[in-house]
Amino acid sequence: MAEDILHQMRLRTSNADLQMKEEIHNEALILIEDMCLMLTNKVLTQIEVIAPNRLMHNSFDQELRREAQYDSKTLREIVDRTVPLLNEQQKCAYDTLMEVVHDETGGFYFLDAPGGTGKTFLLSLILATIRSQNGIALALASSDIAATLLEGGRTAHSAPTCNLSRNSAMAKVLQQTRLIIWDECTMAHKKSLEALDRSIQDLRNNINRFGGAMILLTGDFRQILPVVPRSTPADELNACLKSSILWKYNTLKHLN
Repeated sequence: MAEDILHQMRLRTSNADLQMKEEIHNEALILIEDMCLMLTNKVLTQIEVIAPNRLMHNSFDQELRREAQYDSKTLREIVDRTVPLLNEQQKCAYDTLMEVVHDETGGFYFLDAPGGTGKTFLLSLILATIRSQNGIALALASSDIAATLLEGGRTAHSAPTCNLSRNSAMAKVLQQTRLIIWDECTMAHKKSLEALDRSIQDLRNNINRFGGAMILLTGDFRQILPVVPRSTPADELNACLKSSILWKYNTLKHLN
C-alpha cells in the first residue's frame, strides 16, 4: 500500500525521485485503519497494530463520513423513478414508514415479508429516500448475504451497540440516525434487540423506546429462528424476538 501511495504521489507531483518516507507509511496506516473502522468499528490499537499519527477526531468521524457520502441528487432521481413502481402493499408500508421518519416521532415496526414479496426493493427505496434528504439511515442485517443486498449495509455484529463510548464512531452515528433497518432480524437473539434499545436510550439521553429513533425490523419467522447451541426447542423459542419484552410495542406491517 505504501508503494502504491508513493507511486501516486510521484505522479501527482511529477517528481520521479520522490523516496519512501515515514509520512507515506503513515498514509498507508490511515487507509488500513479506515478500512478497519468500516468493517469492525475498531481502531488499529484495539487489534494490537501500531496506530497512525492523526488527530483522534478524524478516526471518530469516519463512520459519519461513510453514512453521509451519498450523492443526494442521484438518489432523488432514483426515488422519483422508483416510487411509481411500488405495488399497493409496498406503497402503503412506504407511506406509513416515511411519515413516521419525517415526523421524527420514532417508532418500532416489523415488516413481515416472505421471500419474493419485494422486501429488498422496498428497503432500498426507504434508504434512498432518507439519504437523498441528507439524513442518516443505518442498514443492518443478520447475515452477510442480506447485508450485501442493501446499499451501505453491514452485518449487525459489525456495528456493536454495547459498551459504546459517547465519542466513538458508531455512537455518533446512532445519535444522529433517523432510521435503523435490521434485515433478517428473525435470526437474532432477543437480548440483541434489548441491548440496542438500552444503548440508544443512553447515547441519546432519551428514555423513550430506542431513544426516540425509528427502528424497522424485517424478516420471516416462518424461515428460521435464532440458533442456540446445545439447546432445546423451548430454549430457541425463548430466545426469539417475539419473546422479548419489547415485542408487544411493535407495529406490524405485511407484504404478501
